[in-house]
Amino acid sequence: MHASKALTLRIQCSAVLRNARRNLDGDALNPVLLLVAVLAFLAMLGGGLVLFTLFIRWRVEAAVPPLGRFVQIGDTRLHIVERGAGPTLVLVHGLGAQLRNFSYALVERLAANFHVVCVDRPGCGYSTRPPTTSASLLGQAHTIASLLAELRLEKPIIVGHSYGGALALALALNHPESIGGLALLAPLTHPQTLVPPAFRDFVIGSAQLRKLIAWTIATPLAIAASSKILDEVFRPDAAPADFDTAAGGLLALRPGHFFAASSDLVSVNDDLPGMVERYPSIRVPVGILFGRHDAILNYEDHGIAMQSKIRGSTVSLVDGGHMLPITAPDETARWITEFAQRLGRCNHADSAA
Repeated sequence: MHASKALTLRIQCSAVLRNARRNLDGDALNPVLLLVAVLAFLAMLGGGLVLFTLFIRWRVEAAVPPLGRFVQIGDTRLHIVERGAGPTLVLVHGLGAQLRNFSYALVERLAANFHVVCVDRPGCGYSTRPPTTSASLLGQAHTIASLLAELRLEKPIIVGHSYGGALALALALNHPESIGGLALLAPLTHPQTLVPPAFRDFVIGSAQLRKLIAWTIATPLAIAASSKILDEVFRPDAAPADFDTAAGGLLALRPGHFFAASSDLVSVNDDLPGMVERYPSIRVPVGILFGRHDAILNYEDHGIAMQSKIRGSTVSLVDGGHMLPITAPDETARWITEFAQRLGRCNHADSAA
């Protein structure tokens, strides 16, 4: 009985294999069915990636919520945090970052003597940027200038870190009446021919492709590469253990973050060459602080070079890398305070951290 069942099973298996061979034969293969099968597989894969991305965004926003309030500027909603009282400092973060890079350690060191305003740049953190709004430096500078007017801030000192330094320079060029000075931390000041490795995945020229990647593979790839990227950005310093939550690192896993950072990066050189030509026209005081071992932006190219372009600008160097607001908050706060003192815009002469 068992032998008979085994023989029947072998016969059935042989028939299945013969049918499979015939179906795999070139003459029998239906290209339409194959295409449908491939498209169905890709649709399921893409749908799964979108669902994963949505889930991660939900988890991230639950773990790292907004810290402040929202201000509507035209079609853009800006997320800001305000602390302290006194002369105003407006802190503008860098590429792919958000205001928690400042609130992590720097804000508390400044708030005793200044009115500190941190802003998520358009499209970053919890600020929005409508699809029809330009990601250009000059466009973002116009939005920030409108924010300063909305908040009725009287010629604040703009503290710009990295890409935020380039935005601060755009403010000085196009809206000099709105600001009182620039305190630039490891600023981007000149066009880059080579993108630092940590940011190369953001170089996507097509907005449609950028959005597709943002909603499918960007989040899982960012999770996989997070440790390597942090090492590259912070080098030679170490990223703090609580960077993901306290400094907002997890917010980089959201699709909107990827899309905004990519948009910012691919458009930055549209404005920078023309800005460099206009730097000699800047009349507000400018100070620059750089880490000697910055692995993202070279202090000679983006710092020292500015002294020949902006009259009276100063450059100071400290030990450290690119992320000075997080890794060297005492030195950074002290330098900002001394810069403000020279402008007569500090509550106390002994307010260095």
